[in-house]
Amino acid sequence: MKHTLDPHMIRHLSLEDTVRKVAELGYDHVEMSPRPDFFSWWTRPKLYPERIRSFKQALRDTGVGLASIQPMYRWASPYPDEWDVAIDNWKRAIEWAVELECPLFVSEFGRGGSPDRSLNDRSGLHRPETCENQFFRAMDVLVPILEREGIKLSLEAHPEDWLEEIAPAVDIIKTINSPMVRASFIAPHTFFYGPDMVANLRATEGLLEHVRLADTYDHNKSSALRYIVNPPGSKVRVHQHTDFGQGEIDWDTFFATLADMKFDGVLSNCVFAWEDRAEDSARYMLSETKRYVEKYWK
Repeated sequence: MKHTLDPHMIRHLSLEDTVRKVAELGYDHVEMSPRPDFFSWWTRPKLYPERIRSFKQALRDTGVGLASIQPMYRWASPYPDEWDVAIDNWKRAIEWAVELECPLFVSEFGRGGSPDRSLNDRSGLHRPETCENQFFRAMDVLVPILEREGIKLSLEAHPEDWLEEIAPAVDIIKTINSPMVRASFIAPHTFFYGPDMVANLRATEGLLEHVRLADTYDHNKSSALRYIVNPPGSKVRVHQHTDFGQGEIDWDTFFATLADMKFDGVLSNCVFAWEDRAEDSARYMLSETKRYVEKYWK
């Protein structure tokens, strides 16, 4: 098991100090989510030899492993220019992952084209079939490269994406049919995946590589008014990434199911809500995760 921290809440630190803080907080691995001085949102990675050397040295000095990197590019965009840039950036991301000896990418199925373009042209932007076809085109290009380099790609369905539920996500991963393409389960997205958490976890069996840990409320309760959004009917996706016990996920059932599935991959703390108490949150989440692992993995 890789006990991993997504350091988003301490992103004000330099890359090197981020790694040192991850070690100080007790984690043995780090998951590098997007940040401006590394793999940034939608744009080319901001990496060069000196930065790579310094980052790798920090990893060596602390003994922290690089569990995963999260590139975010518009590989499901209906716009040819955006799709071309996304594929180019993904190819560069793979090159840098090889240099960093990172074994795993985690990413989302995608949100279609950039939202600013939708002001004048919404054709295809949110049509799931258009985005799905563009995504499969991207897989046709990238999967052979991932297979050649020995890097896995773990995919997550995400609220607001053209694909939000687990069952169709698993169907797509199985259709790609590559040992390098795997599944993520994002606990704070549990209630977007569908009503049966255990069934959705089980659906990933044999494919599950990466699990993100944070609590959330069930937005389907209270006549779908657990969150109140104005004006009513707004097309938004609200969820939280909070500490264990601050939402409504049944964590004993969650971890017992993972253990029964013999999961042995990346367990990533991805609490984002508490930047004012980021270190306390990170320590608490790690302690509780280890307690659940000790309880159920026997």
